[in-house]
Amino acid sequence: MINEAERQILVVHLPGKDGLCAGCRAWWSRLTPYPCWQVDWVTTRQARSLTAALLGGRA
Repeated sequence: MINEAERQILVVHLPGKDGLCAGCRAWWSRLTPYPCWQVDWVTTRQARSLTAALLGGRA
């Protein structure tokens, strides 16, 4: 239930040793606390998709 864009975000946006998002630092030179808004978006999307599938809605 995860598409390629979501998978890529989760692979790149990992927590660094300093508690900041390694993906945001590497891609945009931003010091963003982990979880960043990209990770929040993916996990929220996955939760909605799973809930819809369990309740018989479209995924």
